[in-house]
Amino acid sequence: MASISTITASTTAASTTATTPQPRLVKAAHEFEAQMMKEMLKPMTDSDGLTGEDNSSGSASSSALTEFASETLGRALSDRGGFGIANKIISDLTPTSNQKVTTQ
Repeated sequence: MASISTITASTTAASTTATTPQPRLVKAAHEFEAQMMKEMLKPMTDSDGLTGEDNSSGSASSSALTEFASETLGRALSDRGGFGIANKIISDLTPTSNQKVTTQ
C-alpha cells in the first residue's frame, strides 16, 4: 500500500508538469509572433521614409540585409514580450489543472 506522502508527491509532480508549457509550444508561439512582427515591419522597410519612394530598385544585398534586419528585430521584440501574442498563445494552449470546462 502506498503511503500518503508518496501519493501527495506524485500528485504534486503531475500538477506541476500539467501547468508548465512545453518548450516546443513556447518556441513555436514566439516564432509565430516574430514572423507576424516581421510582416508588420515590411512596409516600413520597403519604402524610403523621407521621400516615400519604393526601394525595390535597390541591390540584392541591400534587400537581403533589410530582410535579415526585419527578421531579427521581429524575433528580438517577440522574445522580450512583443505584443503579448506569444504569451496569450502559450497560456491558451497550456492545460491547467484548475481550469473549468464549460459547454455552450
